[in-house]
Amino acid sequence: MIAVGALRTAFERALTAFVILQLALLAVVVLAGVALRKLGIAFVWYDEGASIMLAWLTYYGAALAALKRAHIGFPGLVNALTPAWRVPAVWFGEICVVTFFGLLTWFGIQVLRVLEGDTMVSLTWVPTRFTQSVIPVGGFLFIVAQLLSLPEVLRQARGGGLVDHEQEPAHAAAQEAAP
Repeated sequence: MIAVGALRTAFERALTAFVILQLALLAVVVLAGVALRKLGIAFVWYDEGASIMLAWLTYYGAALAALKRAHIGFPGLVNALTPAWRVPAVWFGEICVVTFFGLLTWFGIQVLRVLEGDTMVSLTWVPTRFTQSVIPVGGFLFIVAQLLSLPEVLRQARGGGLVDHEQEPAHAAAQEAAP
């Protein structure tokens, strides 16, 4: 378990750094694109590049959210089950999510094969396969994130129930307001 925890921490740090870098680069590109457009010397590739950067930020950010279990989920439903049914419900959910992202990864690879030889419209030296590689890579990272966070979710399911991240701010506010 210690090795999984260390791997999870390293994965989280690397993914967080990459997402922050992507966000910063996207902000710079958007701000520079707007400023240069106002000056009449717009980037030719600005619109295409910014939309691709946003897609990358979305996929990698989703993997980071999966690692933190901050995606839409049903912890209230799982917690409403008896303890004997919580673990099977968690396993069922995990199988569904991993299967979906496994299919996304598989078909993402198929899309890359179809795109062989295509390039971006405005930056013809950038292969479309590179820009669309986010689909299978993001799907794979989501699976890794789910599996690395699974031991903690199973521990919670065996104990008092899953932590509902959406309810944490409300619970914290209620505790602060209580005399």
